Amino acid sequence: MTMLNRKSLALAIILAVIMGLLTSENAMACASCGCMLNTDMTGSFSGQPGLRMDLRWDYINQDQLRSGTGTISPVAASQKENNGMSQEVEKYTVNNFVTLGIDYSEPTWGVNAQIPYINKSHETLGTASDGYVAGPGGGQYFSSTGDLGDIKVVGRYTGFTEEHNLGLRFGFKLPTGSHLETGVSTDPTAPGPVPIDRGLQPGSGTTDIIFGPFYSNSINMNWSYFAQALFQKALYSCDQYRSGESYNVSIGTIYSGISGVVPQLQLNFRHVLRDTGDQADIFSTGGTLLYVSPGASVPISYNSSVYAFIQLPLYQDLRGVQLAPTFTTSIGIRYSF
Repeated sequence: MTMLNRKSLALAIILAVIMGLLTSENAMACASCGCMLNTDMTGSFSGQPGLRMDLRWDYINQDQLRSGTGTISPVAASQKENNGMSQEVEKYTVNNFVTLGIDYSEPTWGVNAQIPYINKSHETLGTASDGYVAGPGGGQYFSSTGDLGDIKVVGRYTGFTEEHNLGLRFGFKLPTGSHLETGVSTDPTAPGPVPIDRGLQPGSGTTDIIFGPFYSNSINMNWSYFAQALFQKALYSCDQYRSGESYNVSIGTIYSGISGVVPQLQLNFRHVLRDTGDQADIFSTGGTLLYVSPGASVPISYNSSVYAFIQLPLYQDLRGVQLAPTFTTSIGIRYSF
């Protein structure tokens, strides 16, 4: 098979997989996990040509109420005001994201698709609680959803240097996820299905632009590092909702001097503006986050490896009252063709 035919076959595989996932009832993928954890430092940043596929599971248990830079009790949260109304007190949000990543690289360009399946359970006491017991008319509900999320397709160019280690990403988040999911009311004064908060939906309903630079290099034969920045902004509002634009920066290092395991360490910074629109929670969205993310990858064959990361918060400054995790975990398997 000629090189041209192999390239054409690789691109055809990418398109076929993406189209198959978009049209399959059982399509699986993952959503963004808050901070920009990069689980492919040795792949997409290396400039090595070829096709790579990645299947990743992220677990995020948001069980801690926070306001500003500290925690807040449910009672104190219920006494806050949100635009003249009582503050909603959320109990928990448990997220399980499964993401299929498809990456194709040439020496000076590449394209990456992230296809998320989102399983999310959420319960809120609504806006009429004392922090522990829901009150009538507070809009309290329970929801458990599983659906395709918003797909990201991002290209990159690395022709700025001879080493191809300086690049620029540009792409889009597509409105493939539903933003019309419903939960079950637990308010006896208003039984039946109720809309899930827009910030908890599998999709935002909007197309977002994504772009930013990245750089990678070696320190010596065992140590290498990378830095990347990404900006994401919704291009329009959908059904009176627009998610806040985000600014993301990550730096990381990798050590390859140990046989059989490759330890890695990252710092992930994220700043998000408040959501806007009549369907948005303007008061309790947005904030600034800094995570440290240790992890490791283990080769299991010449073409494949498994990896695991844990994200631990170093700094959290959240607007209003929001649920936050005490840690997040990411586990995955990667295969290079």
